[in-house]
Amino acid sequence: MATEHYTGGCQCGAVSYEVEVDLAGAVTCNCSRCERLGFTLVFAPRSAFTLLAGEDAVTEFRFASRTIRHLFCATCGVESFAYGMMPDGTETVAVNANCLDGVDPRALTAHHYDGASM
Repeated sequence: MATEHYTGGCQCGAVSYEVEVDLAGAVTCNCSRCERLGFTLVFAPRSAFTLLAGEDAVTEFRFASRTIRHLFCATCGVESFAYGMMPDGTETVAVNANCLDGVDPRALTAHHYDGASM
């Protein structure tokens, strides 16, 4: 796969965005948050992500190292993306592939990350 343009957002529509991302880099994780929420994540540089609506509709949650800004809709509770940093310091966005329009995350071949052991 290659980088493609996608739109997405939360369940109620208060949060919407567009992103240029390669779905071939999909990841699942067994950390205490990802496992409970059933995320399939895809990652893109922060510069490839545009929040179209909902900046005032999101609530932030941080846990563990408190470095990832988990942002979820204050109305419907869906976390469709999070902001973070790559190990080299590059700003990144983790997009919940379940929230991308027209994408079936169960059809993706995802790499499993062992976040529970971190």
